[in-house]
Amino acid sequence: MKAKFWLERWQNNQIGFHQAEHNELLLEYWPSLKLGEGSSVFVPLCGKSLDMRWLENQGHSVVGVELAQLAVETYFEAEEVLKQPEDRFIRYRGTATDILLGDFFDLTADLIGPVEGVFDRGALVALPADMRFRYTDHLLRVIPDGARILLLTLEYDQNLVAGPPHNVSPEEVHEYFSPRCDIEHVESFVTSTLPPHFVSQGINQAVESVYVITKSG
Repeated sequence: MKAKFWLERWQNNQIGFHQAEHNELLLEYWPSLKLGEGSSVFVPLCGKSLDMRWLENQGHSVVGVELAQLAVETYFEAEEVLKQPEDRFIRYRGTATDILLGDFFDLTADLIGPVEGVFDRGALVALPADMRFRYTDHLLRVIPDGARILLLTLEYDQNLVAGPPHNVSPEEVHEYFSPRCDIEHVESFVTSTLPPHFVSQGINQAVESVYVITKSG
């Protein structure tokens, strides 16, 4: 899956992955990370997610990374921002959130800073299997030891419908994140909140899972 795929989806407004409300699992499980007020949080492949606004309201400073300029500018449309070229990115500096416009795989630890938490609702599941190892490896390279990740995944029969979002099993999560992390599988449950193209292909339910992952070294 190439950058062109995602840029075209934003340009054509094919953004069924964007949620119009805060993610309910974020609200329920974020406190379990036990991050202090003022701690820095990283949101990979952030789009224009309203979850970043919720994280701001919890007192966090937020840094996201996003490839689509349209998504970044839409997020900040009601807010004045300072745009700064920085390495291979343009940094959009908002009141409590910075978004780095550019390719996730060009990120360095210096660009996102010493983050303490990560929220991944739609990054891992957005990527096909041949990119997920590369994604998690790079994520664990740029976040510090001790950082805690709230990860949400989806499980369904991918033979019935193509992602994204892609099927990611618990076994895959362990393959991607161990042995560099401690992994807690918090909960799995059946959900009927699915993208429209799933329903049109006959998938009315899937399993959503919640993980708390701590980078241990």
